Amino acid sequence: MQTDTPAQAPVKRTVLDYDDVCQLAPFFKGKEKLVNRLFKLLAVDKVNWIHDHNFDTPGVPFTQGLLRDLNITIDIRGEEVLKNLPKEGGFITVSNHPFGALDGIMLIKIVGEYRPDFKVMVNMVLNHITAMRPNFIAVDALASTDPAKRAVSMQGISTALRHVKEGHPLGFFPAGAVSKIQSNLRIEDRLWQPTIIRLIQKLKVPVVPIYFHGHNSTFFNILGLIDWRLRTLKLPSEVFRRHDETFRVSVGELITPEQQAQYPDIESLGEMLRNATYSLRKW
Repeated sequence: MQTDTPAQAPVKRTVLDYDDVCQLAPFFKGKEKLVNRLFKLLAVDKVNWIHDHNFDTPGVPFTQGLLRDLNITIDIRGEEVLKNLPKEGGFITVSNHPFGALDGIMLIKIVGEYRPDFKVMVNMVLNHITAMRPNFIAVDALASTDPAKRAVSMQGISTALRHVKEGHPLGFFPAGAVSKIQSNLRIEDRLWQPTIIRLIQKLKVPVVPIYFHGHNSTFFNILGLIDWRLRTLKLPSEVFRRHDETFRVSVGELITPEQQAQYPDIESLGEMLRNATYSLRKW
């Protein structure tokens, strides 16, 4: 049975409720009707419903049920790469992060159906989706100076290293944040974080690049230009906006440890992995 830590939400059937909001923003105490209206406006009520509906089948089955409830299908290009991966042993996946939520859900479904022991490193906000915790390793993507959050990140990094060394697969979104409008006017990841690339270099296991085609709405990305917190509030409605859609996902050829060793410094290795992932967008 899971126990709570200071930075980890309790295991519960809702993702976010009135008490959570009051804890985060005491202004809302005594304003439950206002919170409920905000939940409807931001689609948090729908998030809570779909989480509760699939809560009793955590992990990979949860992602399958969630996508089924949304009537979302996935068109996978290069799935033979996943089919040919060994049933035992560690490997890493690296992916772009265009959706901020759906891509993580799809990644766990895609890889987890072949390797149920697959875990993904996520930020502590997503860790509120408690039914997916069997496939999560939480860290603080904002690199907060808060001692409790730093402790969670250090524990997460230690857990990630141990997970792979013990022969299990691990997924990274190396940007550590959802894609946004860049100076070239394309919606792409920010610089892939050196901390993640350093972990990959240290682990010396095969890497599978996985590219998610598409991006969130124009309005979502405009909000990101104003304030990242506004964009985060829009994430739940972005998920439910995409119901009844087919998403295209491309899986690239495995990059061996020997190939990775040709890029001895963090900058060149990170650039190679990012280019290998983004080269898949032409598929």
